[in-house]
Amino acid sequence: MCERRPTWDEGVRVIDKQVASPAEAVADIPDGAILAVGGFGLSGNPMKLIEALHAQGTADLSVVSNNCGVDDWGLGILLADKRIRKMTSSYVGENKEFERQFLSGELELELTPQGTLAEKLRAGGAGIAAFYTQTGVGTQVAEGGLPRRYDGSGGVAVASPAKDVRTFEVAGRAHEFVLEEAIVADYALVHAARGDRHGNLVFSKAARNFNPLAAMSGRICIAQVEELVEPGEIDPDAVHLPGVYVHRIVEVGSDIEKRIERRTVSSPASTEGA
Repeated sequence: MCERRPTWDEGVRVIDKQVASPAEAVADIPDGAILAVGGFGLSGNPMKLIEALHAQGTADLSVVSNNCGVDDWGLGILLADKRIRKMTSSYVGENKEFERQFLSGELELELTPQGTLAEKLRAGGAGIAAFYTQTGVGTQVAEGGLPRRYDGSGGVAVASPAKDVRTFEVAGRAHEFVLEEAIVADYALVHAARGDRHGNLVFSKAARNFNPLAAMSGRICIAQVEELVEPGEIDPDAVHLPGVYVHRIVEVGSDIEKRIERRTVSSPASTEGA
């Protein structure tokens, strides 16, 4: 006798990925987890998920993100309470507490070229274990020796290892390439403008930065969205990230606070002598 197949409506409920709150969405993230977090500067930061993670006290985190926010916003709120053990980033210049912790030996840093970091996340989501790139050839990125952790007295406690470098012929010329391993995170935290209950996401403008790549990298991807709609309301051609990569989705509204690192405005034109 054949097993009864679920009806269409039952199937929709099975793949409904909506959760009630950011706190519920991150509740099972344990101490020591590896997180891939979207955002570039403060653009596209999954702030409600970060705040929920901070509120539940999760610590000893290894975080992969382009940067670590600023002192009081973004990932900076986790850093300020020493919840982050290691950062894998490409830019860390906007956070004074980050500098202090790194130079004092409290924080480990794996500094990675930005394009390489993006591809390491994408490769992790695509099931590619490693790849060769020319970025970093002839530098400490490939040769090793970059400080990852200081000893608190100005010395280097942990340095980056040397990486495999091979020569390949490209367009009739030999070039050196360095091997970079993919990143697969335990969880990914991302922000999107719109999403449906099946997890299909649409990002707005500059927020479409590291968010899709971080989402791909996570074994479990948690997305906060400003607007949650019903399946079918998003044109398939408008989907930036398909729901196959997303496991939980929570609506946070469009009135959430959004910050920028520095506000730069021009002075009004002088009217003297007019």
